[in-house]
Amino acid sequence: MDVLFLVGRILFSLIFLSSAVAHLTKTDAMAGYAESRGVRPGRPMVLISGVQILVGAVLVIFGIWIDLGAILLALFTLAAAVLMHGFWRDKEPMARMNEMVQFQKDMALTGASLILLYLAWTVEDLPFTITGPLFNP
Repeated sequence: MDVLFLVGRILFSLIFLSSAVAHLTKTDAMAGYAESRGVRPGRPMVLISGVQILVGAVLVIFGIWIDLGAILLALFTLAAAVLMHGFWRDKEPMARMNEMVQFQKDMALTGASLILLYLAWTVEDLPFTITGPLFNP
């Protein structure tokens, strides 16, 4: 059953890895979208968030300071939900619906990150991890 925890961590992190690659390789396009949503300066924010989610995903996958990885991912998804996918700002129904779906996805990922953080802080000897938590709450 321990392997489920490893498989779950990998599957959970894949979305962040692919997003990090996009942030770091399609920076100008993503910066344009970020600025259109009011996030300025777009390019530095895209690069910083790309590194943030890359580090968070790698920490979670490899089981190194899972608590830090979960915090990085939770902060990213919460900020992305509110800043990038604020559906309440859109007047056009289709755009509003698309942003609402992205907002809900990001909130669900925030919740999953918080569950992972809880596990890192409360379960001793998590399976298939290299280190314990970085922080001791």
